Amino acid sequence: MKRRRFIKSSTAASGGALSSAAAAKVLAQGPPRKPNLVIIHCDELNFRTIGCYRETLQPEQAYMWGRAKGAVCDTPHIDRIAKEGAICTKFYAATPVCSPSRSSFISGQYPHNTPVTNNSVRLGDEVVTFAETLRKAGYSTGYGGKWHLDGEGKPQWAPRRKFGFEDNRYMFNRGHWKQFEDTSKGPRVKARQNGKPSYSVAGADEKSFATDFLTSKAMDFITANRENPFCYMLSIPDPHGPDTVRAPYDSMFDDAVVTKPRTYDKKAESAPSWAKPAPKCHYRMAQYHGMMKCIDDNVGRLLRHLEKLGLIEDTIFVFTADHGDMRGEHHRQNKGVPLEASAKVPLVMRYPGALPKGTQVDQAINTVDFLPTILSLMNIKSAGREEGRDCSRILQTGKTPPGWHDVTFLRSTGRDDSDRVGWIAAVTPRYKLILSSSDEPWLLDLKEDPDELTNCIRDPRHKDMGTSLARELATYGKKFKDPYCANPTIKAQLSELSV
Repeated sequence: MKRRRFIKSSTAASGGALSSAAAAKVLAQGPPRKPNLVIIHCDELNFRTIGCYRETLQPEQAYMWGRAKGAVCDTPHIDRIAKEGAICTKFYAATPVCSPSRSSFISGQYPHNTPVTNNSVRLGDEVVTFAETLRKAGYSTGYGGKWHLDGEGKPQWAPRRKFGFEDNRYMFNRGHWKQFEDTSKGPRVKARQNGKPSYSVAGADEKSFATDFLTSKAMDFITANRENPFCYMLSIPDPHGPDTVRAPYDSMFDDAVVTKPRTYDKKAESAPSWAKPAPKCHYRMAQYHGMMKCIDDNVGRLLRHLEKLGLIEDTIFVFTADHGDMRGEHHRQNKGVPLEASAKVPLVMRYPGALPKGTQVDQAINTVDFLPTILSLMNIKSAGREEGRDCSRILQTGKTPPGWHDVTFLRSTGRDDSDRVGWIAAVTPRYKLILSSSDEPWLLDLKEDPDELTNCIRDPRHKDMGTSLARELATYGKKFKDPYCANPTIKAQLSELSV
């Protein structure tokens, strides 16, 4: 059965009214169908591994691990989404760690208000997700993959608290498992060691490997719910560690030709506490690229499935992640810092008829902005609890609307007590002001210093920007009750900089 597409009104040349034939057709078709929503949400994804993001960067930033064959991953299917829709080049995780970022993404609230400030805190029962809103609007909703918002249970299938994701059979709470299987009692981790779930990739194939398995379940959901508007969030646990992937992806790339990142040899004495080089760090990329290639191939599977069912033009397709991965930059691994490789994440969206092809969004936006933006694009009223901004006009035009403050806010997972906290940052497309209770203020200029090595807070050329961002950060802290901004050290820094 073919789905109705959005109807564009046509007018008669003489009077501007619909012809009788056109009017009859509109009446026969009925009201426009609500758009479907499909989200692919990855874990710990470095944006430089995606082709369409490399195209937005200077070569020295795009090819951080070299340009040799075997050191670069092509991602034609993710690139297609950007080419046929919009790419956001300055999309940041509100907190570049799994659970806090996820909480802000699905709720539109800052992590400390959800109150998921670290990976062990459960999402508050009072939080209203975009799935709950869509459910009330008549959508079939589902979720498959890593959830990471129900405390420490691991893997913990189908958490009792669904938060609007009605079909959550394939939702698991924690872990980066590599193989799954269906059983008479439901899904489980296929790889076992001493009877317990294991991260082993041995024996994984195109049916059992986590990325493939979960994509198949998303396709099954779409098929089963194709007659009604639906929302499905596919949360792939890769390319997070352990850095392993099934054949043939495990042999597609070559660590022997990978070069170390430009900032790998950074000196500890020149870095603030939140960006110190790690004692041990590698920049191996072969298995990571293999995971990314497998992800991209499955993005292609899902796009082809929507095309086969005649749903592709009626579906908003989103590809994103919870946070990045340093992958050797600044001699660090993983996430948790405000540097680009950790804090910036991909966001590409395809929405035929609403998002012009090839739109590039360079404004600073945040995971907290996703809920109000996506609901606005879908013309569905939110619950009114969101703290993020509606960026739909920017996505539709690429232009900054009147009154827009092009700054967003990030923070760490540190403690909220009055003596010592982690970092908090105000970020624009060009600058980052980063404050912590353990360091002097840092101001990074991404245009002059894309490697993020030089503190320009004392540079007279940037004084006005430091002042402006301090004021923005103070306003944010007061409005959204962020306890970091009430820390005595940070409060004093804000006061000094704001003069």
